[in-house]
Amino acid sequence: MPVKSLGNPFAVVDRRVGVVIITWQRRDEALAAVHRLRELPERPAVVLVDNGSTDGTAEAVRSAYPDVEVVALPENLGAVGRNVGVARLRTPYVAFCDDDTWWEPGSLARAADVLDEHDRLALVNARIVVEPGGADDPIVGELRDSPVPGPDWLPGPALGSFLAGASVLRREAFEQAGGFSERLWLGGEEELLATDLLSLGWELCYLPGLVVHHRASALRDATHRRRVGLRNTLWFTWLRRPFGAAVRRTLFLARSVPRDRTSALAVADALRGLPWLVTARRPRPAIVEARLAPLDEAQRRSTARRYVG
Repeated sequence: MPVKSLGNPFAVVDRRVGVVIITWQRRDEALAAVHRLRELPERPAVVLVDNGSTDGTAEAVRSAYPDVEVVALPENLGAVGRNVGVARLRTPYVAFCDDDTWWEPGSLARAADVLDEHDRLALVNARIVVEPGGADDPIVGELRDSPVPGPDWLPGPALGSFLAGASVLRREAFEQAGGFSERLWLGGEEELLATDLLSLGWELCYLPGLVVHHRASALRDATHRRRVGLRNTLWFTWLRRPFGAAVRRTLFLARSVPRDRTSALAVADALRGLPWLVTARRPRPAIVEARLAPLDEAQRRSTARRYVG
């Protein structure tokens, strides 16, 4: 329940939502991200998970923000760092935030209100605004026009996946689904978790009234991200799709991805995971497959989901 802050009578502390930030080798951006979160009217509890940075990120955040819990991991666990952060919070809802994104004031409280009202809703995905400039991210149109059918009670378009850095989730659902996969590391890891949430009977939706701003960091390796993202798409496809759909998706990727060294390395990475795929494969229920089947055509037409870089 929101309560007034004793230190600032105009701020309302919302104890329903905590925030998890994951970061790696971006000290200045991590500090800026925490600063923005501390300025939010909701005054959320914040956990920053440092994925093994060597640039002094953890020490700098601890020194500047002693009220923020900092978890310094010995190695880069990728998205699993979010699992670590969720485990440190006790709030019923958790917002994710990357070190180059920030939540608009009031959005976290609105997300908590919606999750309070709909007890089978696992996750809400915000509208993403690209900075500088303030234009919608290209992915916003796909979220808004999602072809996934959903129940009438959903407060926004039903989704088949989400963007972690722009989402608020119900910790009960997250824990039931097992969080983010250790094998996928980072890059398209949301698709597997989304399918597992839907398979458990939870729902996901897009809420344009929630806003996240994104100023893409210059400190990123786009080539490596493409390699891991393509590998993870192949792994997800063969972990959760029925055989025929998996073959069709694989053939589409073979035709559409760049024919270069990065794509070849991604395929080799995926093939090295075959022994694990064989034992871990669990196609999603037929009812979930039918609901999400329209996403195949949407993804083929997508201009925001290309494996280029």
